Amino acid sequence: MNIQIQTVHFDADSKLLEHVSAKIEKLKTFHDKIIGVEVYLKLDNMSQQVRDKVAEIKVYVPRHSYFVKHQSKTFEESFDVAFSSLVNQVKRQKEKQVVYS
Repeated sequence: MNIQIQTVHFDADSKLLEHVSAKIEKLKTFHDKIIGVEVYLKLDNMSQQVRDKVAEIKVYVPRHSYFVKHQSKTFEESFDVAFSSLVNQVKRQKEKQVVYS
């Protein structure tokens, strides 16, 4: 599984990167054929004083890909909400495959 974590408009500290990496490793328990994962952490609304933190996650599996995006006041919250949404997508897709098999 190839994991890429990219930060846009800021430099992430090691604690945030470790948090993201640890969660991404848990994806293996939900789908065993993950090819790659891309995580984008972005600062949004650059012109305003209050910057929203955006997390985007793309997961590639054979013949399918998943994408989630969430925005909140902290990167951890944005990533955690997006990750739980991604897990739900993966589980639903696997259930459909089992039903149609």
